[in-house]
Amino acid sequence: MIAQKAFNFRRRQPEETSIRSFVGFVIILVTSISIYMIRPESQNVTDYTNNNTIFMVWNFKDNLEIGDSFNQLCKLVINLNNSANVRFPVSRASCVMGIGHDAWLRLNLPNPLPKELVNFTPITGIKHTAVASRGDLHFHIRADTTSICYDMAAAISAILDPAATGIEEVHGFRYWDSRSILGFVDGTENPQGQDRDFFAIVGDDDSMYKGGSYLFVQKYIHDLAAWKRLSVEEQEKVIGRYKPNDIEMADDVKPANSHITLANVGDDLKIVRDNMPFGKMSTNEMGTYFIAYASTFSTVQKMLTNMFIGSPTGNYDRILDFSTAKTGSLFFVPTFDMLDVFSN
Repeated sequence: MIAQKAFNFRRRQPEETSIRSFVGFVIILVTSISIYMIRPESQNVTDYTNNNTIFMVWNFKDNLEIGDSFNQLCKLVINLNNSANVRFPVSRASCVMGIGHDAWLRLNLPNPLPKELVNFTPITGIKHTAVASRGDLHFHIRADTTSICYDMAAAISAILDPAATGIEEVHGFRYWDSRSILGFVDGTENPQGQDRDFFAIVGDDDSMYKGGSYLFVQKYIHDLAAWKRLSVEEQEKVIGRYKPNDIEMADDVKPANSHITLANVGDDLKIVRDNMPFGKMSTNEMGTYFIAYASTFSTVQKMLTNMFIGSPTGNYDRILDFSTAKTGSLFFVPTFDMLDVFSN
């Protein structure tokens, strides 16, 4: 009898092992799905500044079917990033796509929209204006070599050309130790490490779009002739930092209308910048392409209000006397998971 029981036990072992394996598989599957739902894969909005960049803005043509082109585009953006990771693993190459408010509606993308996705409206101060410009799609392409950027931009343009018009294309470059054309280091106040995710990526406050990001861009043209007429000491007072060593001035020395004073709206309200200089020496069209990723657009709005209207009102950012905003557009950057859904 005992032998029979032992025999029966041995016969049940494979079945029990299979059941345990199945249960384990289900647990792993459910856990994986939960992680996927909780932690969607963001586009590369928190990557660090690279050596070469192409910024492109496209607007859809009127009275055309644009759905197929957009579907192909979503697939392409996913493919470009995957391919870059495999082919050029050390190039830090990526392509980030943002979608404007009106394009979101025209493409019949999910409703309700991201909470703060609106058409940017001008911010007008006593002397300077943060202008608003239309933008349906924005592409932020970056890599350590221009060849990768060029090929990505060419592939995007080939799909969009029948359905949209390219209205802006800026080729940015790393200038010395991440300095702007004005000669000062740009991006010192950028969050580092895990803080980049916290300040750049949408969280649980807008759970439907968790993992996405707000993208705001401006194209600034600098009056270099006027800027160069200032002494180094005067330039430093405009920025709020010392030019050679990038050290911030003490509060009792730093002017109230310096760029550092007005653009910094608090340690709890930061953005991830990836500004790049650009220019044409022969035409003296030198500038900075300002690009900001943020978990909330209201942070960017507060910063722009300080700069253009002033804090207090009238105490505007002195750098605007030498830098003119030519464009201003807001976009939302969906996650790769969203792009995958959009592509189908």
